[in-house]
Amino acid sequence: MGITMERGDDSWTVHGSGGKLATPESEIFLGNNGTATRFLTSVVALGNGSFQIDGEERMRERPIDPLMEALQGWGVDIRSINNTGCPPLKIESKGLTGGATILPEGKSSQYLSSLLLVAPYAAKPATLSVKGEVFSKPYVAMTLSVMADFGIDVDCNEEFTEFIIPQGRYRAMDYRIEGDASNASYFWAAAAVTNGRVTVANVPVPSLQGDSALVPLLARMGCNITRDGGGITVEGCERLQGITVDMADMPDVVPTLAVVAAFAHGKTEIKNIEHLRIKECDRLTATLTELAKMGAKVEEGQDYMIIHGDGGECLHGTAIETYNDHRMAMSFAVAGLRVSGIQITGEGCVAKSFPDFWERFGLLI
Repeated sequence: MGITMERGDDSWTVHGSGGKLATPESEIFLGNNGTATRFLTSVVALGNGSFQIDGEERMRERPIDPLMEALQGWGVDIRSINNTGCPPLKIESKGLTGGATILPEGKSSQYLSSLLLVAPYAAKPATLSVKGEVFSKPYVAMTLSVMADFGIDVDCNEEFTEFIIPQGRYRAMDYRIEGDASNASYFWAAAAVTNGRVTVANVPVPSLQGDSALVPLLARMGCNITRDGGGITVEGCERLQGITVDMADMPDVVPTLAVVAAFAHGKTEIKNIEHLRIKECDRLTATLTELAKMGAKVEEGQDYMIIHGDGGECLHGTAIETYNDHRMAMSFAVAGLRVSGIQITGEGCVAKSFPDFWERFGLLI
């Protein structure tokens, strides 16, 4: 699409084009990357030409209808090629008209962030209304914070259901990115289940990232937490306790907490997580299926899971199916630190977000 980038040792340099995009000669294939699919669907709407976005078989099952409807409200000619409300998508781009549009549901914050990020480039000031509850609010707050850092201030209500986005252009700047709290979760969880101690650097307090809220949950389970020098240290305890928690705002670390819960004592109930079913796999069912294969006693509801922990006494080794989902692989790697005979199948799927995960994880042993 005409954007050039240079990779340094610890940085990327992006040469912006002021919102003007070239039309690619072939389709944009994004594998099973839902984030990239949702974000780039809005980005290509800024172009002037024909764009096609596609992915793997699982991506063709992941709904994107709400985002399409909102973009259509801003004058975008977009359709699902197979009329399924999922990729592959065809976008005949002529830019965004702006004005008022409605996002018909807030279950994926990625729809909302995708729209907010491109809205300043509309032909006239844009407004966006969201129907229903907005999940993963910390990710929306993070989007608004980054936009403000780059020069665009958005007006919105406290519920994140009404937005007024001014016209403007992002300003070039040097920007430091926090360490990935989602990927840090596996190392904090490792400390929790082994009664060990792990420090992850470059995760500031407070963090913009909703998934950093896993740390207080581990504290509720009995872990000791310290924060200093731009990092967070988790130290395990002799006896983890089950908890009840609403994780609507941090779905990506639900499998991590579920694995820790299998080593706790008592019931852990994780609520308000139906949106896990539209991730790289149905993470709600997949997580409980694999925990049950290890011997854990679990219960599944449409939007909740329950793990009945006994300190890990009933758990045993088994082959873990990852469903080509990076978070499944990394979460169940944590279980292997306590239970012998855990085999992670399809372990290469971690390359999606953490290519050297296994090497880094090996440093814990």
